[in-house]
Amino acid sequence: MSGRGGRTTDRSGPVLLGVRHHGPGSARAVRAALEQCTPAAVLIEGPPEADELVPLAAHEEMRPPVALLAHAQDDPGRAAFWPLAEFSPEWVAMRWALEHGVPVRFIDLPAAHSLAGGDDGETADEGAGEQEAGDQETGEQGAGAAEVRIDPIGVLAETAGYDDPERWWEDVVEHRGGGGAGADALAPFAALAEAMAALRETYGDGGHDRDPVREAHMRLRLRAARKEFGDDLAVVCGAWHVPALAQRTTMTADRQLLKGLPKVKAAVTWVPWTHRRLSRRSGYGAGIASPGWYGHLFSAPDRPVERWLTKVAGMLREEDYAVSSAHVIEAVRLAEGLATVRGRPLAGLTELDDAVRAVMGDGTDAPSLLIHDRLVVGEVLGEVPEDAPAVPLQRDIARSQRTLRLKPEALERELELDLRKETDAGRSRLLHRLRLLGIPWGEPTRSRGSTGTFRETWRLRWEPELAVRVAEAGIWGTTVLSAATAKAASDAAGAAHLAEVTALAERCLLAELPDALPVVMQALSDRAALDADVGHLAQALPALVRSVRYGDVRGTDAVALREVATGLAERVFVGLPPACPGLDADGAADMRGHLDATHQAVGLLGQPDTERRPEGNGLRTRWAGVLRAVSERDTVPGLLRGRATRLLLDDGELGDGGAERLMGLALSPGTPPTDAAGWIEGFVGGGDGGMLLVHDERLLALVDGWLTGVPDAAFTDVLPLLRRTFAEYESGVRRTLGELVRRGPATAPRHPAGDAPDAAVPGFGPGLDRDRAAAVLPTLRMLLGIGQHGFGDDPPELSRPADDLTGART
Repeated sequence: MSGRGGRTTDRSGPVLLGVRHHGPGSARAVRAALEQCTPAAVLIEGPPEADELVPLAAHEEMRPPVALLAHAQDDPGRAAFWPLAEFSPEWVAMRWALEHGVPVRFIDLPAAHSLAGGDDGETADEGAGEQEAGDQETGEQGAGAAEVRIDPIGVLAETAGYDDPERWWEDVVEHRGGGGAGADALAPFAALAEAMAALRETYGDGGHDRDPVREAHMRLRLRAARKEFGDDLAVVCGAWHVPALAQRTTMTADRQLLKGLPKVKAAVTWVPWTHRRLSRRSGYGAGIASPGWYGHLFSAPDRPVERWLTKVAGMLREEDYAVSSAHVIEAVRLAEGLATVRGRPLAGLTELDDAVRAVMGDGTDAPSLLIHDRLVVGEVLGEVPEDAPAVPLQRDIARSQRTLRLKPEALERELELDLRKETDAGRSRLLHRLRLLGIPWGEPTRSRGSTGTFRETWRLRWEPELAVRVAEAGIWGTTVLSAATAKAASDAAGAAHLAEVTALAERCLLAELPDALPVVMQALSDRAALDADVGHLAQALPALVRSVRYGDVRGTDAVALREVATGLAERVFVGLPPACPGLDADGAADMRGHLDATHQAVGLLGQPDTERRPEGNGLRTRWAGVLRAVSERDTVPGLLRGRATRLLLDDGELGDGGAERLMGLALSPGTPPTDAAGWIEGFVGGGDGGMLLVHDERLLALVDGWLTGVPDAAFTDVLPLLRRTFAEYESGVRRTLGELVRRGPATAPRHPAGDAPDAAVPGFGPGLDRDRAAAVLPTLRMLLGIGQHGFGDDPPELSRPADDLTGART
C-alpha cells in the first residue's frame, strides 16, 4: 500500500480512490480508474449492513437519487441516511461493479454502532449518518458534530488563492477534461491523496472526532477483503480518509479503538431521495449547492454550456418568457467570454447566471430565481423497486398509492378532490389517515375554487424523511387502516385536554375509522362529564360540531356525536353567563373568542330543519337567551356585552331600536370611558364592523356623540382601544366613516306623498330610498337588456322615469 494513499502503475496493493461525494468530476474519474484497474472487488464507504442491498442498485426500477436508510428497529426515529445521486462516485462504482460481476463491500462503521452512539434519539440524527457518507471532506456539519471542524476543500482553495471553495473545486475537478487517450486515470487520485496527507499531518483529524473510530473499522474491513480477494482491490471513500487508510497500524490497535462501542439492532433499506435534499440549503450537509447543475455536468455528453442554456431557454419559454435561439447564442458567447476573462477552464454557474441575467432576463433576477429552483437545484425524486426491504406499513401505503393513482412527487402540487367520487374519497381517507399517523405527505389547504362540503384541497409533497415517519408509525399496525385506528385509540387515552379529544373525533370521521370512533367517543364523554371549565368546553365544541356536520353532509352516522355536541352546548349555555362577570382585559379577550366559537357552532348544530331536527331551533333560541343575559348584565366587561349585542343583532334577535337602546346604555355618561370603549370594540370590532356603522348612521351618531363627550383626562386611555378597533377596517371603510362624521347628522330621506317608509332591516336605515335606486335604473336596464328586448317591466314603485323623480342623484 502506498505511503501517500495513492499509486499510479504500482499494483502492489489496493487502489485508494479518494473522492468528493456527489461530485460529477470525481464520479467520472472513478469510472475511468475502475476501467483501468479492473479490480477483483470494490470497497465503498458506507454501512456494512447494506451489503445485501447492493444487487438492487442494478434493478431496472431503481432510479437515483436514492439513499440508504438505516434505523434502529426498537426506535425507528433514530435513523441515518446515506444519499446517492446519479453523479455520486459511490453510485458509479457500485454500478460498474454490478455490470462487471465484481463483488461490492461497504466498509464504514456499522449503522448499529453509529445509531447507538448519538446523544439523542430524534430523527435529526440522520445528519451524522449523512455526514459520514455525504460530505466528510467538505467539512459540512451534521447533528451533534463538533463546533470547530476543518474544511479540507476550503483550505486547499485558500492555498490556491480562491476565496470560494466551490469555485476552486469546479475549476480543478468538475471542469477538468478527461486527459485524453492513454492518460493515467489514477494520477488525479494520487495528487489529491498527497494534498490530503499534508492536511492530515497539519490538522490531525481536523475536529472530526468520530473519524479515528470510523477509519479503524475501515482498515479492519480492508484487511478482511485482502484476505478474501487479494490485493487487487479498489477503495472508494472520501478523500479525507485516504491518508488514514494508507497508514500502517496494527490490527490490535484498530480493534482497541472499536472496543466497547454501543450497539443497537439496525435495519437498512433503500428509499427515494430528492435533488432538493442534496442541496446545502435544505439543511442537510450533503456538500453541493447545485445538484441539478452537477447532474447536468455528469450526463451531458459534450458542450455542457450550450446544452445547459438550451435547457434554460426551454424552461423560460414554458413560463411565457420571450426567449429565442438568438438569446441562447448570445448567452453562450457571453458566458464563455466571462470564463476566459476570469481565467476559468469552463463557464461555471456564476458565468451562466450572469449571462442569463444580461441576455434572457433583461438585467433582472426573476429568471435566475426560477432557474435556480427548477434547474440548478431541481425537484427530481428517485425511485426504489417494490421488492426492496420495507416495513409492512410502507408496502400497504405503496399499494394504496397505486390503487388510488396517487404517485409521490418531489414537486409540490395541489390536489382537488370531489368526495362524491369513489377514487377521490379514497384519496381523502388515505391522506387523513397518514396525517393522523404523523406522516404529513399532504396538508389540507383552502380551495381556490368551490368551498362546498364535498370539496377538499390538499397540498402534496413527498419528502425523503417521510420514510422515517413510516418506519416509526409501523409500530401501530401493518396496514394504514389498522395503524391509524390503533394510533387514534392511543391518542384518545393520552389526551390532556377535552379539545384534543374533540379534534381527534373530527379526524377519525375524516379518516373514516369506524373502529376507533367508539373509543374516542367514550373518552370524549368521560372528559366532558368531568370538565367544568366553560372555556375548555367552548374550545371543544367547534371541532365536535364540525364532525357532526361532516356526518350529516357525507352520510356518516354521527348520531352519537350529535348527542354529545348538544349536551356540551347545553353545558356551555349554563356555565357561560356566570363565567363572564369580573374578568380582566385578558380574560375578557379569551372569553370573546369563546363567544364567537360557540355562536358559530350553534349556528351549524342548530340548522333550521324542523322536519329532521326540531331541536335545532331550540338550541338557537336558548343561545339567544344566553347572549341577552350577557349583553344586559352591568358586571360583565364591556367587550363581552358589546360582542353579545352584535351577535344578537346579526341574527335578527333585537327588535326595532334594540341595538340603539343597548348602545345608549353602554355609552351613557355614567359608564367608565374604558369600559365604553371596550363595548364599542366588541360591537363593531372585526373586519365587518365598519360596514355596520356605514349603513346605520344612527349607531354611528351614538358612537360619535359618546366620543365627543369623553373627558380629556380619559381620552388618552380610550384612544388605544379605539385605534385597535378602527385599524381593522379597510381603508375605504375608514374613509367613508370619516366623510359621514364630517358631514354631520343626515337628514331624513324624502318620500313621495302617500308612500310610507318600509320597515328597517337590522343594521340599516329604514325604508327604501327610491330616488337613489332610480338613479341606477338606466345602467341596470342596459346591463340586463330590459326595455330593449322585452324582458319585462320595471317594478311599479320604480317604474317612473328618472327625470320625474326628485331628490339626490348619487
